[in-house]
Amino acid sequence: MEPIFFGKGIEYRKEFANYVEILSERLTEKRFFHSLSVAKEAYRLAEKYGADTKKAFLAGLLHDICKDDEPNLQLQLLNEFGIILDTVEKSARKLWHARAGAVYLKEKLCLTDDEIISAVRYHTTARAGMSLLEKILYLADFTSEDRDYSGVEDMRRAVDVSLEHAMREALIFTVVDLSEKRMPIHTDTLDAYREVVRVSS
Repeated sequence: MEPIFFGKGIEYRKEFANYVEILSERLTEKRFFHSLSVAKEAYRLAEKYGADTKKAFLAGLLHDICKDDEPNLQLQLLNEFGIILDTVEKSARKLWHARAGAVYLKEKLCLTDDEIISAVRYHTTARAGMSLLEKILYLADFTSEDRDYSGVEDMRRAVDVSLEHAMREALIFTVVDLSEKRMPIHTDTLDAYREVVRVSS
């Protein structure tokens, strides 16, 4: 089962059939549907906000490529290519797949587009000074059609107001949620949060 694509997204789905096949073998059915849904939403947001729609689609498609790997395999991949996790990352496994995914795309799939690799790298934490593509992937992951968390409809409305408004809402949501759960917050997330709060004040 797949989401229904529209516009050039239909063409991109065909063009990247090789990557879709790789994902279907690496991911659970639920994660596979999520990846296609994020690709669809990233394409929509890129078209709306003037980004490269093909890059956005591919970034969305590949962003969780390592998400279903066992933690030891993610660490093995990171170690193989000299990636050292910081203190927060070591204690937050849910952050590993983004770093592992960026490495996997570059070293295993030989993807050479640094914009896409960076978008995958920061799609969980965000960071200060994000590129347009990075923002689009971060928000597409928040608002794809398969998401059903409390507050998702507010986020979907926010993302159609402006990227800046949506980034502010998404980062506030993230910081509050992690704080309430007493989970560590990555410095990249805090830097991004301070940036959007400072800009909007």
